[in-house]
Amino acid sequence: MQGVFLDTDTLVPDELDFTAFDNMLSWTLHPQTRPDQRVARLDGAQVVVTNKVVLDAATLKACPSLKLICICATGTNNVDLAAAAAQGITVCNVTGYARASVAQHTMALLLSLAARLVPYHEDVRSGRWSQAPQFCLLDHPMTELAGKTFGVIGYGDLGREAARLAEAFGMTVQIAESFQAQGNQSGRVPMASLLPAADVISLHCPLTPQTDKLVDAAFLSQMKPGALLLNTARGGLIDEPALAEALRSGQLGGAGLDVLSSEPPPADHPLLADGIPNLLITPHNAWGTRESRQRVLEGVVENIRQWQAGSPINVVS
Repeated sequence: MQGVFLDTDTLVPDELDFTAFDNMLSWTLHPQTRPDQRVARLDGAQVVVTNKVVLDAATLKACPSLKLICICATGTNNVDLAAAAAQGITVCNVTGYARASVAQHTMALLLSLAARLVPYHEDVRSGRWSQAPQFCLLDHPMTELAGKTFGVIGYGDLGREAARLAEAFGMTVQIAESFQAQGNQSGRVPMASLLPAADVISLHCPLTPQTDKLVDAAFLSQMKPGALLLNTARGGLIDEPALAEALRSGQLGGAGLDVLSSEPPPADHPLLADGIPNLLITPHNAWGTRESRQRVLEGVVENIRQWQAGSPINVVS
């Protein structure tokens, strides 16, 4: 059976143990794959592994031999699930692998914003501390997390772990009502109640038609003045020009993002412009500790093994 991995570079394979993976199928491994290379590389393959390479309806239609798509991630927005289902292709993702890695990165963003670590570090490097008339610098207002409210939107595996860590800092956690559930949602609060109450809003929900640009100008205007926004989920959850304006105007106290709507972002991306205060962006690497990357690879191996045995797991289509 032929298998193709379209973007192994996303895992930095030299740092990982591929032994179990290598022994499963006859593999062709590609460090990266451009859109114009997808169909040729999948010709004759029954199994494809992709992290971020897009498999749209046209690509799938041109690859009739495909039987299994393994997404080397939790998010599924890079695969046309409806087209895969129509062709009888099983699609599996991996969940839980990045729990610790993403949650600690979420807290790192939050702590950096609350303590204003970046501007203070820049002050030290620029010599401002050396020139100060007293022992400390207090030019950038800081805030304590203890006693503040941490609002979670998306209370799956990652949202739960981020909430647990927030509680360890003495924060009160409020959980937004689910987008999917109907009727009474015990322990959840409506979005209209959460936004004006939370000192921090942390996004952990998937990108779907329902959540696309969830954080728009109206959403931001309802947030507590001076609140912080965190996004370690998907960049498309945020209307990025609206966020830039909310930061420039001072409506928000800051934003910590690990994702943008276009990755890698173009040089003229609205959130890469000069003059946006209290904005901290990391390059979609919250998930990327070595331990996390090894776990996601092991998850792919288990998905293939169970599919071969006729009992597929983690099926999303």
